[in-house]
Amino acid sequence: MCGIAGAFWVSPENEVSEEVLRRMTDSLSHRGPDDSGVYHRSPRDLQPYGLVPGIGLGHRRLSIIDLSGGHQPLANEDQSVWTVFNGEIFNYKSLRARLEGAGHTFQTHSDTEAIVHLYEDEGPELFSHFNGMFAIAIWDARHRRIVLGRDRLGQKPLYYTIQGDRLLFGSELKAILQVPGVSREIDPGAIDAYLTYQYVPHPQCIFRGIHKLPPGHYLTFDGKQLTVKNYWKPDFSNEINISLEAAKQELIRLFTDSVRLRLQADVPLGAFLSGGIDSSLVVATMKKLTDQKVKTFSIGFPQKEYDETSYARQVAMHLGTEHHEFQVTPDALEMLPKLIHHYDEPFADSSAIPTWYVAQRTREHVTVALSGDGGDELFAGYDRYRAVRLAALVDMLGPVGRFGSKVGMKFLPAGGPQKSRLRRARRFAEAIAMTPGRRYLDWISIFNETRRSELYADEFVEKLPDVDPYAFLNSAWKRVGKRDVMTAASLADLTTYLPCDLNTKVDIASMAHALECRQPFLDYRLAEFAIRLPSKWKWRMGRGKFLLKHAFGDQLPPNIWKRRKMGFGVPLNTWFRNQLRGLLHDTLLSETAMSRGYFRRDTVEMLLKEHDQNQFDHSARLWALLVLELWHREWVDA
Repeated sequence: MCGIAGAFWVSPENEVSEEVLRRMTDSLSHRGPDDSGVYHRSPRDLQPYGLVPGIGLGHRRLSIIDLSGGHQPLANEDQSVWTVFNGEIFNYKSLRARLEGAGHTFQTHSDTEAIVHLYEDEGPELFSHFNGMFAIAIWDARHRRIVLGRDRLGQKPLYYTIQGDRLLFGSELKAILQVPGVSREIDPGAIDAYLTYQYVPHPQCIFRGIHKLPPGHYLTFDGKQLTVKNYWKPDFSNEINISLEAAKQELIRLFTDSVRLRLQADVPLGAFLSGGIDSSLVVATMKKLTDQKVKTFSIGFPQKEYDETSYARQVAMHLGTEHHEFQVTPDALEMLPKLIHHYDEPFADSSAIPTWYVAQRTREHVTVALSGDGGDELFAGYDRYRAVRLAALVDMLGPVGRFGSKVGMKFLPAGGPQKSRLRRARRFAEAIAMTPGRRYLDWISIFNETRRSELYADEFVEKLPDVDPYAFLNSAWKRVGKRDVMTAASLADLTTYLPCDLNTKVDIASMAHALECRQPFLDYRLAEFAIRLPSKWKWRMGRGKFLLKHAFGDQLPPNIWKRRKMGFGVPLNTWFRNQLRGLLHDTLLSETAMSRGYFRRDTVEMLLKEHDQNQFDHSARLWALLVLELWHREWVDA
């Protein structure tokens, strides 16, 4: 796991000096504390291939495989192909055997070298041959172009910007911002999307002109033409006809092999263990595949409703792991500056706080940790899918069902705690008249369309582009064709919420502490299998993950399968009425915040008042606004 940065340019006036390249690279030192390297060449230095563009590649290394021989940037034999790479190629050994059989010679035992030799054979189509998590940059001197590629499910981030005949890129936005002259002009549409989703969705970036390469895509740039291509296109509309037994056997085979591949490391390795189904299955499978005692890590908090350590402890005892349990009291005042700095864009998922803590403590013992991310999206694990199915039944009743919901809404309270059953019932009733995709967005939004319209100042509304944030979710939703709505919701989450929120959260929090996190559920072979499964093998009796239980039910304590899903969160509600109240009010109502012209003061005051008086739990919304303002002060005002 590493950090990469670099530049490609044609005109001499656009050259990125070696000094700037090193600053770009060193801004990512937390991602790779073990080694660093740069490759910098101006056009005059590349005469063997004619007059070609200038190139700068930078790399910070966290050593995981081939500790002594994996230095980057790395080139092929004649130095016509160079690469820097962040991530892991888990099938590199089989690729190496194939490449050696084709006559390629390897000088190292690292997975990186497979990239340059495979590129020699496949060109930009090489990415479809990788099983892994990666952000890769390749300099092709013969064809005078740079190639960037990102893994299928967005486990590794990659930012880029085009400035005339120059391209800049980096694992994190902060690397690009090291280059003099890079604009920090805010994109109002990105703010609109952020307040909808709690993240800025790809390919958008909070700054105009900078982009995120979407998952499963690669780009090529030669100084004139930019080409962005999708190399991973699973058919979401295709549902396979498979028996329960056959599905079970295929799941066991794919999941076991995925975990096996992710146990490759030349450094200490362990696993996050929350006591939930997904992380517990990862640990159970690790135990089967290794003779060594598996090291597991969980984190607990003083507030009972946010503490899962009792379940994690039970699973650890059941599986006989070497368990490490950490109890922490989250300090928001201490954490906020760190989060704002490391999450370069506004990012309002407050579970980044416990993720940060568990990564920090885990890194004290191991360098690699496996996690259970992806199981909920692939096997319908979220409680909200229950509402999706119920709404589909109401839709089947047509006008009668919608009328009944409208009448029932009159008897439901408009206020009260955000997560109370009555509040959920009212939100359900309010959204029934919408289309299924629009309804789902209304449920998952931090600020839904109505609340955003009440929040925005008139001058900000005038700056918004004619683009509905719903388009991002809808493009994923429509891919399922005529399949059921729960499948649409879960697969939309797989390509929106998972890469933009969960994977971003885990990558930034873990790499801030130089910890590599691997996610066995996100092996693309397992994902493609789960994508095609009918929902009847995922959801039974009002609960998800039916096939997981059928395949692995005897490997975990029975109550782990029955326990209610617990969010990985922090007590924002309490913080904002107590220790963070002053900071919250002073920040959101400050002259600095109000002068930005984004929000109506009376609406912000109303949110604060309703929350203070316990009329409504606005904690997620207030957190999003607080993060946005503090982000401005760190990355725009400074």
